[in-house]
Amino acid sequence: MILDDIILSKQQEVEAAKSHVPLEDLKIRIAGRLAERGFRKAVSKPGQLNLVAELKRKSPSKGMLRERFDPISLGQQLQEAGAAALSVLTDEPFFGGHLEFLRDVHQFTDIPTLRKDFIIDPYQIYEAVYYRADAVLLIVQLLDEDQLFECMEIAERLELDALVEVHSESELQIALSVQARIIGINVRDLRNFTMQPDTVERLVPKIPAGKIIVAESGIQTREDIQRLKTLGVHAVLIGEALMTAPDPAAKVRELFAP
Repeated sequence: MILDDIILSKQQEVEAAKSHVPLEDLKIRIAGRLAERGFRKAVSKPGQLNLVAELKRKSPSKGMLRERFDPISLGQQLQEAGAAALSVLTDEPFFGGHLEFLRDVHQFTDIPTLRKDFIIDPYQIYEAVYYRADAVLLIVQLLDEDQLFECMEIAERLELDALVEVHSESELQIALSVQARIIGINVRDLRNFTMQPDTVERLVPKIPAGKIIVAESGIQTREDIQRLKTLGVHAVLIGEALMTAPDPAAKVRELFAP
């Protein structure tokens, strides 16, 4: 499975990073540094469907999405087009990302950034702070309940918001049990990267009031946006449709046209 390959690669990547900069040294480097732009507030502005625009060069299922990939320029264009936040892929082998993209985008835009990666170790959360992320993605499928709780505690201590991603009712129950505030519903099955389009419809009614709901993946058209708004989600995370568009900012305006 693709996911198995990604996790094996990620384990090797984290061990290499720890060898280069041990956790205690990393903690010293980020002493006093806290996330500052408020991802949760940005994606929950009332009365609108908020956009988390994703900077993603390639994907395991679709290959190269954007040959000419300049995260700073793209981030600026998407901010200008109305994005509430930016999701920055930091996995390099499978998605063409890099941790440095987070720092670059933070420096040259004014909206919050999410570290989009396969978090399997608390070390990666400290890395996210070092590279100036405002939030991290925590995927329930990759973490048992204790690990998820630990990662959320660390993120909260560092004032990072956590977008907790679920794909099923059983994963949603885990997210709720650890008091996740922002719940991402991903319609893409990470085991084989196929789409399960009815996932949002099935899970939204099971989420208690007061949670922030983010719909992820498979959002391509203005009709998709209208449908998700009707369902009561607060934000949408869109990558592929923007990265494959000749003009990503124009695509945002098309998707969110009244």
